[in-house]
Amino acid sequence: MKVLLIVNPCASSVTAKARQAAHDALSGGEHDLSVVETSHRDDATGLARKGAAEGAEVVVVLGGDGTVNEAAHALVGTGTAVAHLPGGSTNVFARTLGIEHKVGKAAVQLRELLQRRSIRTMSVGSVNGRHFLFHVGVGYDAAVVAQVERRAELKRKIGQAVFVYAAFATYFRHYDHSRPRFALNFPDGTSVDDGYFLICLNTNPYTYLGYRPLSVTPDAVAGRGLVSVTVRSLSVGTLLGVFGSAVGKGTRLRRHRRVDYRTDLATLEVRGHGPVPYQVDGDYLGEAEELSIGYHPDALHVVAP
Repeated sequence: MKVLLIVNPCASSVTAKARQAAHDALSGGEHDLSVVETSHRDDATGLARKGAAEGAEVVVVLGGDGTVNEAAHALVGTGTAVAHLPGGSTNVFARTLGIEHKVGKAAVQLRELLQRRSIRTMSVGSVNGRHFLFHVGVGYDAAVVAQVERRAELKRKIGQAVFVYAAFATYFRHYDHSRPRFALNFPDGTSVDDGYFLICLNTNPYTYLGYRPLSVTPDAVAGRGLVSVTVRSLSVGTLLGVFGSAVGKGTRLRRHRRVDYRTDLATLEVRGHGPVPYQVDGDYLGEAEELSIGYHPDALHVVAP
């Protein structure tokens, strides 16, 4: 099997030991292995696209969710599969697929999966042409991610704790929660005009806090379309209710009076009341006044149990 290994040397958990584990799992004569490193943001997209064009059957990413998103974006609609070795601080995509959380164990697992050619297709979402694997966040959620990215060195030192810090800092200092920030238009002709933040999910959980999954919705399952969860207030009570539901099974959100909850979506249009921040799979992409979100069934090949 022709395999391309993309390594993000700046990812939170990419160490010399992790790199060696990945190389040992993929070398040894079983595969035609090539190894490349990313050097800047979005570099993995070009590297994965080039690898697929040169005949790679699998692109393995040793990095975080942002890096695997970049690679997967280039591989949607191709016959080349993507595999994730967890090298970030959270590794939502790998854990959602059932990949081991520790990179050493994940490398051994990947070797076994490749031996069995355990490759399947999965659906993905897109926002303004950028594909996402597990979610897109708009509004407050994205503003938190932007603050995390500004503290990359702190993230490497304290890991996921930086997200808790950023959530409080954003709420009190970096996000205007005195007014709604966007409106949404749904395929059935209905709309919501008072959104403060939106999470649109392709898979569940939304993320992990340590070993605990934060489950926004149990309805984001394969083949059903996207789920949108729009929070219509940033009051402390509303946020505590959202968090309380997420640390449980995620079922209470659909009944929350300040949450608009929709399932089985093929499209969704967001119109900002001015520029609104958004993020994809944990990568901040900036601000936009209009966002077009779509669902693409069975669009990506993935290596998974």
